[in-house]
Amino acid sequence: MITHLDRARPYVLSLFRIVIGLLFTCHGIASVFGTLGREALPAGTWPGWYAAVIQLAGGVLVALGLGTRTAAFVGSGSMAFAYFDVHQRVGLLPIENGGEAAVFFCWTLLLLVFSGPGVLAADRLLTSRGAARGDTGTRRERQHLGVPV
Repeated sequence: MITHLDRARPYVLSLFRIVIGLLFTCHGIASVFGTLGREALPAGTWPGWYAAVIQLAGGVLVALGLGTRTAAFVGSGSMAFAYFDVHQRVGLLPIENGGEAAVFFCWTLLLLVFSGPGVLAADRLLTSRGAARGDTGTRRERQHLGVPV
């Protein structure tokens, strides 16, 4: 049973990354364009509008698996800032101050910084061309993830 789960891990990680990226993108779209039940934030307002742009751009990059670690790092940092600067003024705990989403995104994006995008990512398509030219780094990485090479 464990070996089946281990084989699925890189694909489930990719699915996890896609879902988190899409959810992060939805938050950005809602705040920038005033859709999905929210009013648009006035362009250039600090810090909300900038956070929304990070959510939109970072969410798209994370969902596609393009520059995942960098986009996730920036997104995670923006959510940590949002929690400590905006939410924690209201109360200490996320349940008290409405900061659950900020905490959730902060930690899930930080997890993606360290785990990487999984095997189904745009970055993998770009690096697989290098592997065809003899780059063994991709092969080693795939072996580490447990993906047949």
